[in-house]
Amino acid sequence: MADQIKDTSNQKFQGESPSFGSNEDVVVVLQEAPKRSWKSYIWDTFDKSPEERRFLFKLDAALMTLASLGYFIKYLDQASNMLLTRIRPSIWIPACEVTWSVLTILLTKCTNATQLYVLRFFIGLAESTFYPGMQYIVGSWYRKDELAKRSCLFHAMGNVGSMVSGYLMAGSHNLDGVHGYHGWQWLFITNTIVSLPIAISGFFFLPDLPEITRAWYFTAEDIALAKKRMELEGRAQRAPYTKAKFRKIFTSWRIYALVLLYILFNNGNGGNSQPAFPLWLKSQGYSIRDVNLYPTIVEVISVVTTLIYAWTSDSLFRGARWPAIVFSGVVKIIAYVGLTVWKVPTPFTWVCFMLCGFGGGISGLTFAWAHEICSDDNEERALVTGAMNQMAYVFQAWLPLVIWQQVEAPRYPKGYPTMVAMAVGLIGIAFVIRELHKRQVRGRTHALVSEA
Repeated sequence: MADQIKDTSNQKFQGESPSFGSNEDVVVVLQEAPKRSWKSYIWDTFDKSPEERRFLFKLDAALMTLASLGYFIKYLDQASNMLLTRIRPSIWIPACEVTWSVLTILLTKCTNATQLYVLRFFIGLAESTFYPGMQYIVGSWYRKDELAKRSCLFHAMGNVGSMVSGYLMAGSHNLDGVHGYHGWQWLFITNTIVSLPIAISGFFFLPDLPEITRAWYFTAEDIALAKKRMELEGRAQRAPYTKAKFRKIFTSWRIYALVLLYILFNNGNGGNSQPAFPLWLKSQGYSIRDVNLYPTIVEVISVVTTLIYAWTSDSLFRGARWPAIVFSGVVKIIAYVGLTVWKVPTPFTWVCFMLCGFGGGISGLTFAWAHEICSDDNEERALVTGAMNQMAYVFQAWLPLVIWQQVEAPRYPKGYPTMVAMAVGLIGIAFVIRELHKRQVRGRTHALVSEA
């Protein structure tokens, strides 16, 4: 057993063809521990076998394209994870996306606030499935040296969507009155035109999970390769929900620590998630066009830093997720301390708002970390990643009403100090999770050696 643990050479794995009614053996070439050369610092597939490169090209072209475009359209407008372990994601997620698209265009017909509130409620239900659901699916296909890049590329499309949304809002004024529609109505019409084809494509391109995939673009060899890759990562397949499983999940540190990590991240980016920057620009006398356009610079910074965090985490830091999380927390402390002080030179205020963009790019890393920590239990992984997202938005439902009150704009005497506290908490919980995860890995290694 000990010899098997140490063996990291290229191997040929055999598995029974999982589909097409054939019992023919499938042979795939796969590295148990991926090799690393200078090329892997650019892109992780360069050091893999030709078979695995072809498989990853297909997977990226389908899953990551659909995930990225789907998240992009969510931010033009701006927990179903347990269901995804029982219902095919290729049915559930696109169905919710189509529902979201249809409800969005119905907003153009609202004539009073009640109609708007009702539609927004159901739009929220439909869109809430996408981000945690896609993160769960991404975590079901990719290995440790691949996962952060894909999770962060996926997340970055939300920033791109926010950026494009600013351009659309700025341009919607030019459409005011065209064909009898107001500018805000054209914004919803544009959203639907873009989103509906992407939503429908999900029925045909979303690959489900490796053990149940029916994706037309995968061969039997691809599916066998996908299963073996997850087996080598220790990523468990689906199993029934039982009382014992729920007891195990809710008596573990993992769900509480990871949920707290994401709450602190998700609610600790008020400098760009709240209209703080636009309202400050407005108070400085900038035009409506500039108020819509200048905040997109923060989104660009967020996209760039997201990609930097992803590449360095997968390559330079050898799969460690905490360094980028801690770094982003330190930058946020600098930015929000400056905004808390407030009476600083105007150029430094600009710098502080720009630095806020450094904090929004670690969402993909937190989910990648959760996938790796919970890799031994598929149902726990689904529940934990879903809970991370949902609990973060539970706090977003009430916390902004307390600390980001419109009457206190743009100074926000409670908002910016709270962001400083959350950044400090983010750094602290990241170190706690790092230590607990190290103990978890040591315990598993000790158990394997004992069995050997």
